[in-house]
Amino acid sequence: MDNQNMSDLIEQYLKRILQEEEVVEIRRIEMASQFSCVPSQINYVIKTRFTLAQGYMVESKRGGGGYIRIQRVQLGHNEDYLSYLSDLITDRLTYSEAQAVIEQLYQQKLLTKNESQLLLSVVHYDVIGKQNDREEYVRSNIIKAVIDRLRYEEKR
Repeated sequence: MDNQNMSDLIEQYLKRILQEEEVVEIRRIEMASQFSCVPSQINYVIKTRFTLAQGYMVESKRGGGGYIRIQRVQLGHNEDYLSYLSDLITDRLTYSEAQAVIEQLYQQKLLTKNESQLLLSVVHYDVIGKQNDREEYVRSNIIKAVIDRLRYEEKR
């Protein structure tokens, strides 16, 4: 096996199921047992890798009969999807959040692979400046501008 960590394995497992099923419903304790990890590891994977910005809707019910239900967001029209993404973006955007948005734009075929890679390099810490008090603000504005431009292109 290559150098994959537990979070990667859990993510791949869930995404594999989602390729075959519309919705996956899991129980934290059962998943934790299956992967020999603590339930908080499952929570971490769900929270960081199955977000709305990444194209997933997560519903969770706690308690004895608790579950986590994950499904892929299906937005029909690109303009709707772009509006949806734009609404998710706050005034501050971390690099990992920007990566997730760019990946979604690529997955939806709104950006080419080359455009995605160029955009990732533009919003990277090395360009914007890590520890800069305006870093996340600048990154957010760049991503919003790209989405606005894509919406303009979509309307033409």
